[in-house]
Amino acid sequence: MVEKFPVTPATRLLSTKGVYYEPFLYDYEDKGGTRVSSQKLGVDEHIIIKTIVMEDENKKPMIVLMHGDMEISTKNLARFLNVKSIQPCSPENANKHTGYLVGGTSPFGTRKIMPVYVEKTIFDLEKIYINGGKRGFLIRIDPVVLKNLLSPIEVEVGYR
Repeated sequence: MVEKFPVTPATRLLSTKGVYYEPFLYDYEDKGGTRVSSQKLGVDEHIIIKTIVMEDENKKPMIVLMHGDMEISTKNLARFLNVKSIQPCSPENANKHTGYLVGGTSPFGTRKIMPVYVEKTIFDLEKIYINGGKRGFLIRIDPVVLKNLLSPIEVEVGYR
């Protein structure tokens, strides 16, 4: 039996751009995050990249891509961006900006074009798993795809 994978704005964009990706489905658990997806797929949580929609004090949204086993220092990111503060968007606002449900947010094919910041060490990895645009759906890609399609700004704001 052939497994059916979701078609999302993210997978449509990747296909249109000729990007090779490998799709993976798993049983999504609410609030399970990358810890659960790494266990279900049997891969290191470090190579699962989370997509976090954040905003500054003026409610200007941005996407931050971070290793699954690391946190974002909002203080360091705010300092880097020369703004007063950075915090995660509310799930409702994140959904509005991206067109995706929180837990299924992909940095590809978002409703609104936003700046993308990516933890620099993600580019040291051979392959990454990142959300394909639906809860319980990750895609494995070469991290260079992030550079080619998102023109992200590299940052060093992660900590364990």
